[in-house]
Amino acid sequence: MKRLALAVPALLAVAALAGALGPQPEAAEAQAPADRPDTVSVSGVGSVESVPDEAQMTFGVETRGQTARAAVAANAEAMQKVIAALRKAGAREIATQWINVWPVMRDENAISGYSASNSVSAVSDIEDAAGLIDAGVEAGANQVSGPGMSRSDGEKLYRTALSKAVADARERAEILAKAAGRTLGEITSISESGATPVPYYDLAAKGAAEASTPIVPGQLETTASVSVTFTLR
Repeated sequence: MKRLALAVPALLAVAALAGALGPQPEAAEAQAPADRPDTVSVSGVGSVESVPDEAQMTFGVETRGQTARAAVAANAEAMQKVIAALRKAGAREIATQWINVWPVMRDENAISGYSASNSVSAVSDIEDAAGLIDAGVEAGANQVSGPGMSRSDGEKLYRTALSKAVADARERAEILAKAAGRTLGEITSISESGATPVPYYDLAAKGAAEASTPIVPGQLETTASVSVTFTLR
């Protein structure tokens, strides 16, 4: 009887261990990773063409004097006249870009005086750009650069180009899916690649304007690109 009493607990322990280590089909099946769907990744590009309606330019004044103070004073007086003329000609968003003062050297490496320069940027409607340049130069600006042409509704144009880029990506993905005998499912990821508006010009239009400072706006192309991943059915 004693031997039987000892054997029963041992048998129960072995059975419990076998149950813990034995196969559990339902649990194993629940832990198995779900099958990942097939996907296709494509890039899409969209663009919008427009005519620039804004121009940004820079106007500078350089003056000289026997002392740095004299050069700066003369420069300040000249730049005030330029700024007033720009505002009268329709400029907006006028902002100082830089102010420089440096000595002017003679051949003997001796200082013969000082030079001062001041530069401001300004924005105008494209039709006022020519008059703005003429007004700035007439008021005393002896350094002019630009114009940089843009659109006042540039953000809206970019969003339109972005929408076209997504549509282009879907069209490309549909072609690939059809070629593989599949159909498109849901979008699993999408990323945007920023782009900068690129000006290009109508060569035939050059020389058409006969103003004292001809400005030909040409065309502006706003481009957007995206990368999209679709599931395949």
